[in-house]
Amino acid sequence: MKIFNCIICCMVVFLSACGQKAANMPATATSKKSNPMEWNKLTPEEARVIVNKGTEYPGTGDLLKNTQKGTYICKRCNAPLYNSDSKFDSHCGWPSFDDEIKGAVKRISDSDGMRTEIVCANCDAHLGHVFLGEGLTQKNTRHCVNSISMLFVQDKK
Repeated sequence: MKIFNCIICCMVVFLSACGQKAANMPATATSKKSNPMEWNKLTPEEARVIVNKGTEYPGTGDLLKNTQKGTYICKRCNAPLYNSDSKFDSHCGWPSFDDEIKGAVKRISDSDGMRTEIVCANCDAHLGHVFLGEGLTQKNTRHCVNSISMLFVQDKK
């Protein structure tokens, strides 16, 4: 019986180790994780914004001044959200985009009817808000996105 229990314990350890991911696995712009068990672990501050629909302080986000070519992906599930070509400087304090990757972002009216929330279409992570009619770009659209809600994957050179 002791040998049987030992074999079972070894199998459990072996199988659970095979299922673990590397802690520093790089994000890719092509992976989508629609299963909540596969979502990236969030820090308390990330969860405050992404899960609880908070907002980061203006001008503080890591991606605000990013001008590199690449893809902005969801911090929670790695779904591609925005291409760098659609990013522009709106001087609002948060990264701004005038277009999303087709099908990547859902729009939801805020309960007060004043604004329109944007969330990841794959995992419903809160991204920020979308504003129309400001005349800042030819598309006349501004996705005002929290940096903390995204990761950036630079194009390969």
